[in-house]
Amino acid sequence: MNFSKKRKKAQRIRRERALLLVYALAVTAALIISVYNNNSVKASTPYDVEVEKIVPEEFSDIETNFTSYNLTEDDQIEDIPLNQETQTLMFENDEAKYPQTPAQEVVASNSRYINHDVITVEKGDSFIGVLTKMGLDYAKATDIYTAYKKVFDAKNIKIGQNISITSTIDNVYNELVSVDKIVTEPISGTRYIVELNDEGKYEARIEQDDLITDIKSVRGVIKGNVSSAMQNAGVPATIAGNFINIFSFSVDFRRDVKAGDTFEVRYEQELAPNGKVVKYGDIIYASLKLGKEKTALYRFEDSKGNIDYYDEKGLALKKTLDKKPLAFKNARISSRFGRRLHPIFKDYRNHHGVDYAAPMGTKVYASGDGVVTQAKWVGGYGYFVKIRHNSEYTTGYAHLKSFAKGIRPGVRVKQGQVIAYVGNTGRSTGPHLHFEVVKNGQKVDPLKIRAATGENLSGSNLTEFKKTVDKIKDMVVSEKEVAKANKIGEIIDSLEEDKQI
Repeated sequence: MNFSKKRKKAQRIRRERALLLVYALAVTAALIISVYNNNSVKASTPYDVEVEKIVPEEFSDIETNFTSYNLTEDDQIEDIPLNQETQTLMFENDEAKYPQTPAQEVVASNSRYINHDVITVEKGDSFIGVLTKMGLDYAKATDIYTAYKKVFDAKNIKIGQNISITSTIDNVYNELVSVDKIVTEPISGTRYIVELNDEGKYEARIEQDDLITDIKSVRGVIKGNVSSAMQNAGVPATIAGNFINIFSFSVDFRRDVKAGDTFEVRYEQELAPNGKVVKYGDIIYASLKLGKEKTALYRFEDSKGNIDYYDEKGLALKKTLDKKPLAFKNARISSRFGRRLHPIFKDYRNHHGVDYAAPMGTKVYASGDGVVTQAKWVGGYGYFVKIRHNSEYTTGYAHLKSFAKGIRPGVRVKQGQVIAYVGNTGRSTGPHLHFEVVKNGQKVDPLKIRAATGENLSGSNLTEFKKTVDKIKDMVVSEKEVAKANKIGEIIDSLEEDKQI
């Protein structure tokens, strides 16, 4: 008896589910007919509203009613099947099953959407790995990488960099259908793009924003060393390094620079449309004031394409030492560097310099910019001058008659400046200049040091250079005027605020 009641209850549930399925099939058929009759015309009534109108109210919560029957394990009912060809209900041994209908397949095929992701590269990520994590198969990810490599090697993507990915997603199964577009921008203003074309193949290209060239001017006071002072003032490390290189053959930055000295640098920088710096260019102006002496240099490219830095008069900054620092340029070499028979001691000894025979009193020049470290009598050298040019080179001048006015330890001298006069003091057999070069503490052959390459400007090059100098000076004036106007504006604003108070 109890079994009979359960069976009747189960049969009633089957009938209700069958009726509901019949109505569902009717709704689906109606929708399909509507779609084919109206082609691509979209219904103004939402799908769920139409269903409510078609399905009778008494069946609207039938699913809820099913859950309240509280069937036992013996009462569980399997799904009712459909005939695959006629789409009619099939009952076989009281077992029911039903598959997906054609209408459901149509809905699934249209359930896709475009998704936009921005993925930040983390430690351990790779380009192909990022794509496979999204659900793309390895072969397709490799195809994208290969196409992308024509403009950008994705192996160079760094931690923290963003990858913008546009993809198509299946809304029904929540699965990745395709990756349609990838964009990376490792440098602001330059975008590398790989995109799926109409033929289903990936093509890569580069998009470049028009960059704006800007001139940046920075000046500051040196408290420790030049490099740290420049970086504290906001100068990029690459620019600070170039600045030091420009003066490296005339300044010993470890010894010559003191607290209170000042610098100024003007350099080019490329800006993206959003104002972000993309890259730094050349230094067009550099000045260094050590004590009371200021050296200002301007960058210039001559008619032959040679680039160098010159002072305001077009005189080149000599980057190497003068091999014959004498006013008498025809002076002959009386003794070379190396082992020789000593003219006084009459034995073979190493000669650590070059001797230039020259008339008594001939002007002796500084071989390069530097600081005088010695100017005194030094035994067999007689009157002797020593100049430190930088951390690498030092030069010595011996057997002098006398020193030029003002030459003493601590004085800064320029290349070509008169420092002394040819004499015959110390162990010497006649008037001459003993000239020696010390490189990193080791005496070397002065004739084998690199010859000076900088040439002073003249003619049309000098004319064009002066125009360049005027432009740079105008920039400085403009900056001062802007700063002055800003200062006046601040004063006016302050006065107005006081009035309001």
